[in-house]
Amino acid sequence: MTAAAILILTTLPDRVRAEEIASALVRERLAACVAIGAATRSIYHWRGKVETADEVTLTVKTRRDLYTAVEAALRAAHPYELPEILAVPVIDGYAPYIGWIAAETKPAD
Repeated sequence: MTAAAILILTTLPDRVRAEEIASALVRERLAACVAIGAATRSIYHWRGKVETADEVTLTVKTRRDLYTAVEAALRAAHPYELPEILAVPVIDGYAPYIGWIAAETKPAD
């Protein structure tokens, strides 16, 4: 049986901040990999108004038991007042890749 993997999604205001956070998560072994997406335009409700922002999406590949640590790291480094931090369960996947995620992340505390 392989470890339970999750994807954690977040958005950041620019590529520089995205790369800093992605690098820190991988260095600290909270993520096996972080994919930095292309620039995107977000349209959302905020404080009673419709807002738009150019953002960069991060997809964090990690284990379910590391969610709390990843969330804490994202919240500490994130510039937004209310950051998007969403965990998506991986319900199935190529077993060797899921095993690689487990092997490249640190043990949970």
